[in-house]
Amino acid sequence: MSNWLRSRKRELIARRSARSTSALAMSLTATPDGVLLVDKAAGMTSHDVVAIVRRRLQMKKVGHCGTLDPIATGLLLLTLGRGTKIQDLLMSEDKEYAGTMVLGISTDTQDRAGVTLEERPVPPLDDATVRAAFEKYFGDFYQMPPMVSAIKQGGVPLYKLARQGKVVEREPRLVHVYRYSIERIASPEIDFSVVCSKGFYVRTYAHDIGETLGCGAHLKDLRRVKSGRFSVEGAITVDELKTSEPVDILGRILTLPEVSRMRGA
Repeated sequence: MSNWLRSRKRELIARRSARSTSALAMSLTATPDGVLLVDKAAGMTSHDVVAIVRRRLQMKKVGHCGTLDPIATGLLLLTLGRGTKIQDLLMSEDKEYAGTMVLGISTDTQDRAGVTLEERPVPPLDDATVRAAFEKYFGDFYQMPPMVSAIKQGGVPLYKLARQGKVVEREPRLVHVYRYSIERIASPEIDFSVVCSKGFYVRTYAHDIGETLGCGAHLKDLRRVKSGRFSVEGAITVDELKTSEPVDILGRILTLPEVSRMRGA
């Protein structure tokens, strides 16, 4: 290849690169509409993730579908632009979680972030006994929402009342467990996974199973792995949100037609 051809090839590549960069820069001026799958890290709230995306993409219209507590990690669906109009629809879909409960200790929040209320000895447990306790919370059953939930009473979220040291009457709610598995029993810990309906509290699930086993329990770790047909596999991490170029974050957003196809709508 002659020097002229090499020079011409470099020039054409540079022009294509400049056009691509210009197009990407222009895309930032328009409000993106869609859904961003994020793998939330531990130690932060769901709103913290929303704030990062708002700042990185310089847009205000960002929401999330289903709160993950600070101790929890995993899939958090963020809706952007017109995607916020389908937020309630996405929140209504079934969820899949992987978790670890610790037997023998009950806390006021039903997870490891709370204050210990009671400690009880853990009896010898075989697989059949543990499975029988899980079977009690399979299919349709009523679950009492915890005081640390976002359910409102008199217009005030329960978690705000809990911070004031108040405990109020709550109505049990009908929930559904479609599938569960017991991954590991290493007393006092039990690893499990559960596929459940909207409005299901995994912390309460762990607490109730502990009560059924006669020793109490609290939720140690929790990871959301699926929401509807969306999986945490391939979701953008919080570190990537913080360090990636905005154009790269935009490239990870699912468009509304893509979301519709993935949901089978």
